[in-house]
Amino acid sequence: MTTILRARDVHKTYRTDPPVPVLTGVDLELREGERVAVVGRSGSGKSTFLNIVGLLDAPTSGAIELLGQDTGALSARERDRMRAHALGFVFQEHHILGHRTVAENLEIAAAIAGTASAERRTLVGSALARVGLTGRQDAPGRLLSGGEKQRLAVARAVLSSPRLVLADEPTGNLDPENAANVLALFDEQARAGVAVLVITHDDRIATWADRTVRLRAGRLEEGAQP
Repeated sequence: MTTILRARDVHKTYRTDPPVPVLTGVDLELREGERVAVVGRSGSGKSTFLNIVGLLDAPTSGAIELLGQDTGALSARERDRMRAHALGFVFQEHHILGHRTVAENLEIAAAIAGTASAERRTLVGSALARVGLTGRQDAPGRLLSGGEKQRLAVARAVLSSPRLVLADEPTGNLDPENAANVLALFDEQARAGVAVLVITHDDRIATWADRTVRLRAGRLEEGAQP
């Protein structure tokens, strides 16, 4: 199986006064089709690690390899391209464009990923149906409920067939039925060979994942229980 992500001895220290070490030697490997949950106490550095893997932040030291490429050797433009084409994000804060409709939020994401304009409408319609938002396609993002925003964020993350989905508490605002629908959508991605990395406090996800790892004292412990 192809290795999608390899994190090697990743350190992150915030250069405050005094400096705050958050990650102190994280190692993790994800192969295509794997579903991995990262658990840990609040403030343990889970979101920091997700941002580094997603090329939104840089490690103080160590290496992140995506699809066999050392991302530290890429230019800013190359990292942007990899983020747009290979990664799908579900942020805890959603980052939905409130002045745009639900459909427009997805169309913009598809355009950034390089999807041809003739294909976008079909792609968006399919994504909305899969997360149960077809009837809300013309609603402005600012009028969505928290759960609807979360489902839209998931649809956006998987819209353009990424190789790696990164999700920060993707079921945090969802009822059991919608949470199950989101996990089923991630299952669909995994069956297609997409690696899924989820930060969670939700026991449902920790049980659902192929592997659960715990972030403790700046390091990941394989085989940890939730």
